[in-house]
Amino acid sequence: MTEALVAGVDSSTQSTKIVLCRAGDGTVVDEFAAPHPDGTECHPHHWESALDKGRHLLERAAAVAVAAQQHGMVALDGSGEVVRPALLWNDTRSAPQATRLTAELGGPARWAELTGSVPVASFTVTKLRWLAEHEPELAARTAAVLLPHDWLTWRLGERRALTTDRGDASGTGYWSPATGEYLPEFVSAAIGHEVELPRVAGPNEIVGHLPGGAAIGPGTGDNMGAALGLGLRPGDVAVSIGTSGTVFAVSEVPAADESGMVAGFADATGRFMPLLATLNAARILSSAASMIGCSLAELSELALAAPPGAGGLTLLPYLDGERTPNRPDASGTLTGLTTRNATRENLARAAVEGLLSSLADAIDHLTAQGVRPRRVLLIGGGAKSEAVRRIAPQIFGKPVAVPEPAEYVALGAARQAAWALAGTPEPPVWTAQPVQEYDGPPTPHVRDQYAELRDRTAGWQHHREDRS
Repeated sequence: MTEALVAGVDSSTQSTKIVLCRAGDGTVVDEFAAPHPDGTECHPHHWESALDKGRHLLERAAAVAVAAQQHGMVALDGSGEVVRPALLWNDTRSAPQATRLTAELGGPARWAELTGSVPVASFTVTKLRWLAEHEPELAARTAAVLLPHDWLTWRLGERRALTTDRGDASGTGYWSPATGEYLPEFVSAAIGHEVELPRVAGPNEIVGHLPGGAAIGPGTGDNMGAALGLGLRPGDVAVSIGTSGTVFAVSEVPAADESGMVAGFADATGRFMPLLATLNAARILSSAASMIGCSLAELSELALAAPPGAGGLTLLPYLDGERTPNRPDASGTLTGLTTRNATRENLARAAVEGLLSSLADAIDHLTAQGVRPRRVLLIGGGAKSEAVRRIAPQIFGKPVAVPEPAEYVALGAARQAAWALAGTPEPPVWTAQPVQEYDGPPTPHVRDQYAELRDRTAGWQHHREDRS
């Protein structure tokens, strides 16, 4: 008998990726990818068009699930038609609305208690308020609000039911991870009237079927899909070094950080997933390589040739402002430069140590929310750097594992589809991706050096504003 296949979809900001896997062990048997338009808003039909190009993979699957970019606002009218192009997570026009909503509905402490997070411009609830203030006619037409994965799941199931999952719902700003319930008063306060919201399905529930009969899993947000694809367990912290940095973990208890540093999301399994993001990550390395005049591979070699601490050089890598900590007007700061340590090797080392120290700060914030990290998993383009891999355990003070590059969001969606197909209490145990292990003696003096600079420059942006 032929083993069942399952399909996982990753509908990201940039593209649709599909993996077709064996349901029993997760072995990938086929893949597909198609691009999305650039921008911070996008009509959902572009996502559907990209997905349709990979229908030949979905038609071979016994079950399908979709993981997609979090937070995007898909507004529908009473007949189910899209009211306007979806505002995506990276559309920051609703930043003023985030500030006002936070104040209007009880302040940061109340938001953290009820929603697990303090809203920022990426969150769906802030985009609803922007719609009400700037496009009131469209806001009045809005009868239902979905997230990108909700809309794609609904379309795959022939528009029969509006569903979501707790992981993606936890990024809206109007659903409580702690209670598992919507906060309709937050929605009404944002858009000005009641709207239909998708039912929150169970983690392994079948929410519909494709025309050919394949089961449809509930789907989830992209970060939750990545955690499921990585097989993240309590004690693991994932550090993704892409254009931006993302640090997240699976936890048995919900997070509620009123500072706004930690987003207290839920995961795709019934647990919780505290998460932080940094604006600056892999670009720190590319910027340093450009400044020194070398390739990324050469930057890695130079960094490994310098001693820990880079001869006294310290880089605070807030090149384009920063979100963690919240310093939108900050810039990068390099200190400790002398004629003795002004070498390419030390500059390269300072860049790598600055990147990793920034991410170590994020891990510390997770620890303050009850996460007990035992191991760090490094993923993303920046994890290809040998210097990042070897220096990371020294900065983090934890062993580091680097999984083999893979489409982890799509794999997580496929694993969820297999789980829905099996109907078991826990997700199927799939063959783990090969990892390379790294360890090394901690270098606390590097973190101390970095922390001193971070704290000393905390008020600099305000001084700069005062002079302008």
